Amino acid sequence: MRLHLAGELDITTAPTLGAEIDQLVDDGHHRLLADLAELTFCDSSGLAAFVRGDDRAASRGGWLRLTGATGRVERVLRISGLDDLLRYDREQHDPAALGDR
Repeated sequence: MRLHLAGELDITTAPTLGAEIDQLVDDGHHRLLADLAELTFCDSSGLAAFVRGDDRAASRGGWLRLTGATGRVERVLRISGLDDLLRYDREQHDPAALGDR
């Protein structure tokens, strides 16, 4: 399942993302690819939402991966180490192609 994020992911919007991920996992979507191409800002609460989402999906045998980040968002992923943890790939287009990675 591909999620398209846009705008700012911060303390006011991260809970909405968390709830959406929870609902997707509950609905049986355990492999999630978050497309960050249109995300312009991400703070620590946004990063925490990604980690929590990955943990939630992993609890059902899946994962959350990130793609498409640019500029400041890509920089914060790299500085935080989440690019490695969540196997960030700037150009990943197909969640099914990721298989069990």
